[in-house]
Amino acid sequence: MTKVRFQKYDGKFVGVECSGHCDYADEGEDIVCASLSSIVQTAVLGIMSIVGVNIGYEVNEKDGYLKAILPKTLTDEQAHDADVILKTAYLGVSDLYENFSDFISLEVE
Repeated sequence: MTKVRFQKYDGKFVGVECSGHCDYADEGEDIVCASLSSIVQTAVLGIMSIVGVNIGYEVNEKDGYLKAILPKTLTDEQAHDADVILKTAYLGVSDLYENFSDFISLEVE
């Protein structure tokens, strides 16, 4: 199971952490894991490329681990735009969770 935790601060999304493998299917054929990874990695890329924020992140593919946290020094516009991207990622993961809750856990803190 992949555990996904979105982090909020002061009402805004500020990070996401994923750990574990979905185990929906064999490695290379796991569409749930691939979908989840695509959603979260696209959000990180969007924050870096579109918002222009060098988001701090850690990845360990073997363990199925990704953690991305926004820096605390953002302009109001950057914080807004990053929040929109992370909210969108949350919606995508939530939709995936609705159909595959045996393989994904989801929380917001």
